[in-house]
Amino acid sequence: MEEARQKYYPTILQGIHLVILYIFIQTIVDFPLALIDYYTGSEYLYNPIKKIALGVGSVVFILLYGIRKSKSPVLQIFPFKLFNPLIFLPIVAFLWGAHNFLDVANAKVEQLLPPPPWFWELFNRIFEGDYGFMGAFMKVSVIAPVVEELIFRGLLLNGFRRNYNGFVAVFMSALLFSLFHLNPWQMPATFVLGLLLGWLMLRTNNILVAIIGHSINNTLVLLSVTYWQQIREHPIYLQEKEQLLYQSGLIIGLSVLLMILTSIPWLRKNRKLS
Repeated sequence: MEEARQKYYPTILQGIHLVILYIFIQTIVDFPLALIDYYTGSEYLYNPIKKIALGVGSVVFILLYGIRKSKSPVLQIFPFKLFNPLIFLPIVAFLWGAHNFLDVANAKVEQLLPPPPWFWELFNRIFEGDYGFMGAFMKVSVIAPVVEELIFRGLLLNGFRRNYNGFVAVFMSALLFSLFHLNPWQMPATFVLGLLLGWLMLRTNNILVAIIGHSINNTLVLLSVTYWQQIREHPIYLQEKEQLLYQSGLIIGLSVLLMILTSIPWLRKNRKLS
C-alpha cells in the first residue's frame, strides 16, 4: 500500500533533487561571475540580460524536466479551478498581520545569528530594479511569484499531495521553499508564506491564487523596504509593540476565518484532483 502511494512524481526525495538541480543551474553561472566581479570590480552578476537569460532558461528547463518526469496533464500540475476573488482581501490582511509577528521572529534570529554585512547588501540588491521602482516591482512582485509558484505550488505540491496527506504535502513544500532561498534570516517569513500558499492551493486548487498571494506578499515587502521611514511614522506603528501584536493577532485570526469562508463553495466543487 505504501509503495502505491509513492508512485507519483515527485516524492519528497525527488522534490529535494529538483530544488538542488535548480539551485545548481543558477550556481554554475553565478559563482564564476561573482568571482570575476570581485576581482575586477565589474557587475556581470547583476547584468539585466544575464539575469533574464539565466532566469528564463533555468526555469524552462526545470519545468520541462519536471513535467516530463511527472507524466501528468499540465492542467493537473498547474490547476485553474474556479475560486472566489474576495479571498484576496483576507490574504492581504493576514500577510500584514503576519509580517508584524515575523519582524519579531527575524529580530531574534538576527540576535542568535547576526547577518554579515554582505547579506544586507545582497538583500537590498534584490529590491533594487534596473529601471527604478517599476523594475523592482516586475522582478519581485511579478516574475518571482510566477517562477517560484509554478515550481513549488505547481510541480512539487502536485506530487506531494498525491503521495502524502495534505499536512505533509503543504509542510514539505513550504520547508523546501524556505530552504531554496539559502537564507537563514529569511526562513521564518518564507516558511510561513509557503504554508499559507500551500494551504490555499488545497482549498482553491488554483495556481493563480498562489501566484497572486505570493505577489501580494512580495509587494508588501517591497513597499516596506522602499517607504520604510514613512511607514514607521504611521500612528499604528508608533503604539506599543504588544498592542500592535495583539491587533495583528486578531486580524490574522479573522483573516483565516474569512479565507475559509471565501473558499468553501469552490472547495466542495473542486476537492478532487483532475
